[in-house]
Amino acid sequence: MATQLYHVFRTSILKHKTQSETPLKISLRTPRVQEINASLSKSSGRKLLESGQVSAIGSKFAYKAITSDGYILLDVRPPWERERARVVGSLHVPIFVEDKDNNPLTLLKKWVHFGYIGLWTGQYFTTENSEFLGQVENAIPHKDTKLLVACGEGSRSMTAVSKLYNGGYRNLAWLVSGFNSAKDNDFPTVEGKEKLNHATAGGVSYLFLQLFIFLNMKV
Repeated sequence: MATQLYHVFRTSILKHKTQSETPLKISLRTPRVQEINASLSKSSGRKLLESGQVSAIGSKFAYKAITSDGYILLDVRPPWERERARVVGSLHVPIFVEDKDNNPLTLLKKWVHFGYIGLWTGQYFTTENSEFLGQVENAIPHKDTKLLVACGEGSRSMTAVSKLYNGGYRNLAWLVSGFNSAKDNDFPTVEGKEKLNHATAGGVSYLFLQLFIFLNMKV
């Protein structure tokens, strides 16, 4: 598999060398811009939490928030995590989706990702979902609706909270530490092949490895 990926990457590089360098430079910068935007959104989400403009709800109190306080649980994990385990009745709109771009830099990142992350965590290489806000607006047009935003470990949902707030949603809450922190009885109506707190493969190790790739893939 590694040999095949290397061959694809090398072929793509050689192909681009026969063309103008300008398209190559533009395509290489696009993934970095997406990563920076996601990082800024996460920082903005953290500030919203610190200021109290967005509530923080632990998994122990999440079910009460949904059943008694009128919150809709918004699951922003990618589809492959949700397939493993999900809370029945939750709304699903992924903040990140599988990256199907095949420019040379992305292919190299995928190659590294597969060898060091995807092979043992079951995670695909992802990119920000550019249609996220629009998809949420289609599902929940009334922006005064209470939304409890959740992912696996809390990082991606923080990015989602920022985008939703900037999009006009004001009754937002963030699931502290995500589904990874959920106990067996926190969400009594769960379906899927795995426990909810096991559905995000890789956990903290996955995040550190993603950070390693981000810092080392120089454009």
